Amino acid sequence: MIEKVEQPTVNDGYRNFPMVPKVVFGKGSFDQLEQILAAERKDRAPFVFIVDDIFENQPSLVDRITLKFNDKLIFASTIEEPKTTQVDEIVKKIRTEYKELPSGIIGIGGGSILDLAKAVSIMLTNSGSASEYQGWDLVKKKAVYHVGIPTISGTGAEVSRTCVLTGPEKKLGINSDYTPFDQVILDPDLCMGVPKNQWFYTGMDCFIHCVESLQGTFLNAFSQSYGEKAYDLCVEIFLSDDLTAEEARAKLMMASWHGGMSIAYSQVGVAHALSYGLGYVLGTKHGIGNCIVFNHLEEFYPDGVKLFKQMMEKHDIDLPVGICSQLTDAQMETMIDTALGLEPLWENALGNNWRDIATREKLRELYLKM
Repeated sequence: MIEKVEQPTVNDGYRNFPMVPKVVFGKGSFDQLEQILAAERKDRAPFVFIVDDIFENQPSLVDRITLKFNDKLIFASTIEEPKTTQVDEIVKKIRTEYKELPSGIIGIGGGSILDLAKAVSIMLTNSGSASEYQGWDLVKKKAVYHVGIPTISGTGAEVSRTCVLTGPEKKLGINSDYTPFDQVILDPDLCMGVPKNQWFYTGMDCFIHCVESLQGTFLNAFSQSYGEKAYDLCVEIFLSDDLTAEEARAKLMMASWHGGMSIAYSQVGVAHALSYGLGYVLGTKHGIGNCIVFNHLEEFYPDGVKLFKQMMEKHDIDLPVGICSQLTDAQMETMIDTALGLEPLWENALGNNWRDIATREKLRELYLKM
């Protein structure tokens, strides 16, 4: 018998990151979905479509999804951000209904739906609960084939190696080499009709990605090249008067892609760490949560916050205030614990001595401003 030697992780030394291997971009490209999936179908194993339930009564989108054989369409709510329990329930439903693994999972919606689709595809091939995989490089088995189709731009979920979930103990992503989509379809027309506030909050998620990446201690030429392009696109989209609506949709879709790539070899920072605390304790959605936090981070990102305030003024955006004013002591401590648990984010933002700066007292002071 030859003893099996445990292979070293592929991420020793320089990190060997996966990227989305196939992407289609262009107005109306959503209509190529059936053709793309046909090449990936395994016998009659189903494709499972996870779609934002905002589209449930919108035939203009749903009628363009072709279901064959025993394909399944699941409408998922995004009133709350995706939870590990929601992932587990969908996985259980699929395993109960089908004897074989699906041919693939297709997520159609915003960042929450894309993250949900990524998580479901992972958990169909890995045992246990999704909560057991919240963290970095904990996934051991390749996910089933999965496709991402964003209907709003900014989160970068379509290109990132994480799917952010709220679990019983923390809000944290499943960060792994198996998380990125196998295929992405970028159709700017799918973003038509997004409410202005939601468009702004999600677009600012992209802008904040760039600011945190470009000012982080992890910055390198790889991240910088993507981050600078996304940053410039965001400034053009949110401060220029020269773009048509069609041009703005296409540019924001590419800003989201580049913004997501900017953190592949880098990290986000203070705004995202504090926003995770808001999301875990108060259920604050990611886009608006980032905006609420970033609005108070002049000492960390002075130039970025200045531009952000100009963008808010130009688009007549009013952020909620006082959301942390009624927190109990226990809630505040949990919020601080959640934020401080995201150590790579703080290290990127503040360097090796981040614990000397991001003290519990400092975080409490910042949260109370919100």
